[in-house]
Amino acid sequence: MRMRKKPNLIPRMERCAAVQIRTPEDHKGRWAEEFSQYREIRLELGCGRGRFTCEQALREPDVLLLALEKVPDAMVVAMERVGSRAYRTSAFDRDAELLPEMFAPGEISRLYINFPDPWPKKKQFKRRLTAPEFLDKYRALLPEGGAVWFKTDNGPLSTGRSNRSGGCGWALADMPEGTPMTDYEARFTEMGLPIHRVVATRP
Repeated sequence: MRMRKKPNLIPRMERCAAVQIRTPEDHKGRWAEEFSQYREIRLELGCGRGRFTCEQALREPDVLLLALEKVPDAMVVAMERVGSRAYRTSAFDRDAELLPEMFAPGEISRLYINFPDPWPKKKQFKRRLTAPEFLDKYRALLPEGGAVWFKTDNGPLSTGRSNRSGGCGWALADMPEGTPMTDYEARFTEMGLPIHRVVATRP
């Protein structure tokens, strides 16, 4: 869904500056040291409006949940949700392509990917967040046994038929019940449409 441009974006983001990390690259290799009050650090790719971000952070306050979103008009809504309750989370606007510039190997214990663009055309394959090139980035990001928690309404994208995750050695399993919803997921659930929830564990 295309996000409508917000004419008041800059002042809204400035009001939420306390929950934004402007230069995540500066923390590379030092995330655990600089945020030692948390038992682990997790990352959500594409947090959208932040519903999942806030609910997940509320459930595990001893975990620092970082939220990456490359669309500022969406991220500002997530930042306002987070800032309104002082959840233990921080946001930054970057593209997933830049993950190696922000994190050293093994710094993130779990990765959440909720309803990414499926990029269904064959020529768009490399843009999928489940393409082998991205899986290699996640493999470096996570420690051995770390996992990607993945939700989608696209059946082929969830099974590995279109992303080859199984072929890359990742172990696929069903996600535990009762995980927080995104706004998109809540609408689909109300309509009775199927949602695919998969946990891919790093080999």
